[in-house]
Formats: sequence, C-alpha cells, structure tokens
Amino acid sequence: MVTAFRRIAEEELKQLVASLPAVAVEGPRGVGKTYLADRLAKTRYDLDIAAQREILDADPERLDHEPTPILLDEWQRMPEIWDVVRRSVDRDPTPGRFILTGSAAPEDKPTHSGAGRIVTMRLHPLSLAERRIATPTVKLAGLLTGDRPALTGDTDVDLTGYLTEITSSGFPAMRLASGRSLKALLDGYLERIVQHDVPDQGMLVKQPRRLEAWLRAYAAAIATNASYNRILDAATSGDDTKPARSTTEAYRDILEQLWLLDPLPAWAPTGNRLNRLSKKPKHHLADPALAVRLLKLTQEGITHPNRQKNNAGDVETLASRLFESLVVQSLRVYAQANDASTFHFRTHKGDREIDAIVEADNGQVVAFEVKLGRSVKDQDVAHLLWLKSVMKDDLLDAIVVTTGQTAYRRRDGIGVVPASLLTA
Repeated sequence: MVTAFRRIAEEELKQLVASLPAVAVEGPRGVGKTYLADRLAKTRYDLDIAAQREILDADPERLDHEPTPILLDEWQRMPEIWDVVRRSVDRDPTPGRFILTGSAAPEDKPTHSGAGRIVTMRLHPLSLAERRIATPTVKLAGLLTGDRPALTGDTDVDLTGYLTEITSSGFPAMRLASGRSLKALLDGYLERIVQHDVPDQGMLVKQPRRLEAWLRAYAAAIATNASYNRILDAATSGDDTKPARSTTEAYRDILEQLWLLDPLPAWAPTGNRLNRLSKKPKHHLADPALAVRLLKLTQEGITHPNRQKNNAGDVETLASRLFESLVVQSLRVYAQANDASTFHFRTHKGDREIDAIVEADNGQVVAFEVKLGRSVKDQDVAHLLWLKSVMKDDLLDAIVVTTGQTAYRRRDGIGVVPASLLTA
C-alpha cells in the first residue's frame, strides 16, 4: 500500500509548494504522484474523469477561487489546463496554488512551456532506502561534501535479498504483492502501456506484438548503451518485414513520454581534462522489475542461471546489469534530493567506464561503480582510481556499491558500500 512508504521527494515537494505558485510532478504511472500530492492539496480535480474536465472547461476561472493548493491530477488528459494554470499564476503568483500530476507528456502540447510559472519535479519508483529493507548509514549528502567521511554500518541484506528487490518492483502499490499476483500486476501494467497509453499518446499500434518485441529487446539491453539499430535487430530477428526506423523511433519517443523508458545520459564534463567521451545513453526502464517480466525471468532463474534458459543471453551477466539498474534507480532519487544530476561515464573506445556519476551544480562529482558481489578487488577500482588521478579534488569521492554486508574504506581511499546502506 502506498501509505506505507515515506518518500524522500516529499520534502522537496513541500519546499517547492511553499515557495512557488505551481509545481508539476512527473513520473511513470503507479509511481505514487497522486498520493504524494494529495497529502498537500486542499482541492482536487481528477482530469481522467470526463465530468471533472467538463466542470473546468465550462468555468476555468473557478480555479482562482478554490482552496489551495489545488491538485490537478492526470492533467495531460486536459492539456489546455496547463495554459489555464499559467494565466492564473500570472494573475496571482502567490506560492502554493497548484500541483499538477501526470503520467505522460500530453499529445497536444500546451501553447506555452510554463517557464517561469510552472516548475517540474520528477518522482521515481521507490529507492532501496525508501523500501526500508535495512537502516542506511551512508548519505550521499556526506559524500558530496568532499570530506571523505568514514564509512560504517552493516546490513543483513544479501544477494538473494537484492534479487528479491529487483523482481518485486519499486511501484508502491505492488509492494504487498508476490508470486503470481505480482506477475499479474506487472504484466497488466505493461499491457496497459501497449494497449492503451501508447494509443492515447496519438500512436496507432497496428501490431502490438512488434511493440512488445521491441520492449523485450530494450529490456535485454538494460544498463548497456547498445545502439537502437541493434535493439531493433534483436526485436525483429527472423522477421522479413521489419518496421521502419521512423516507427521504432516513435516507439522510443512515446515510451519516454510515458516515462517507461528512463535512459541514463552520458556525462559531458566541463573543461578539457576528459575528452572523446561516448555520448550514448545507457538504457534503463522505469523499474528493473519491468525488465524481468518482459524477459520472463524468475528470481530462481536469476539466482541459478543454469536452471533457466533465456533468449536475453547470459542470465548471470544480465543479473549484474539488473542490479546496476536497481542501484541507478536509487541513486537518481538520492541525487535529486541533493540538487545533483546522475549520468554514466564511458570513453569513446570503451576502455574506461564508470557506472554512475553524480554531479553537483559546481561540476564536482561522486563516482560509483556497481558490482554484483561481496568482495572488491583491485581491478574493480581501477577506473575509479584513474578518474581520481585525472579529476583530483573535483572528484569528491569514489564508491563501489556491492551486495556485501559492511561499509568501509579501502587503503586507497575508495569506499565500499552495500547498496542497502546508501541513502540521500
């Protein structure tokens, strides 16, 4: 149940609502946007209900007189409401007037971007810290100070526990489900995206199986920067009539508008210390549990790869990439709480690669490698030490995130932190 989880983003939303006239909370369906916003709202309109839209269509200026904050839920179902809010804010810029929530960018764009009037805030699925599977002891806020704090803490969460989190989802309403019920919820979520949400975005899907195949191929490429041509080839293997590139690009664009795809952008640092870097994003879904369902994997199959055959390739390697995706999902939540951004790093030739870079506004960074294992060897930190030699003091800290049980610092200064012990 949604109410069981305290969201790290709640404090951010409270601060924005207290200081700004209008805030739009964005994120995938089922992530908890409405629940979070409704905790602050005094008036609510559900714009996925025709009768509610008709009320505002007949008298949009009634919003000037309702108790505030006013929640406009699923606002993309009535795109013109964005401009109604913008004009209302022009008349009265008092803080805390509107909260808009939406599960998609609207097909028909508002006539005005809302810049200067409506600020957007992203809500991701539950991070590991928000799932309360352990008591976190290492704060990203502390790592971003550059003081290289001592790293302490222990956790009982082991590899099996992390695989459980990968398969059980970070969507709040799904957290109480398990087994067949959870599979049905995740399958239904994906089916709704393909059968309803994509058409609602204005794209007629004549052959849903092709879109489903493309999604499976994307899931198989999770935490890689495989080209979209490779993804298309994997999706249409043995198909003599491949969809046009324009069609698959439309798939990608609409699925990003629905926040189902959540690619991690490549880091582009300022200055000339690092050049010839890859510009390709790394592929991620909103939640790695969706990738598990798309690929028809089971937790037992991931834990014991020899027990499950899968057309996604090496299941053991895929488990490592799914764990990376889970950690990246959490890091995005923690970074956002610290007004920082999350990227990945890879040189053009691929000889240097770091799984996640959290960059503060001043350009200084904390670098993270993700390892599906308990122990950390010298080769696991080689790229972090190289980055430290290049960036010097601008690399505030460097961490290997593991499935181990104890947080500590190595003699070379690199931190080792179990994933469940990290928080904002």
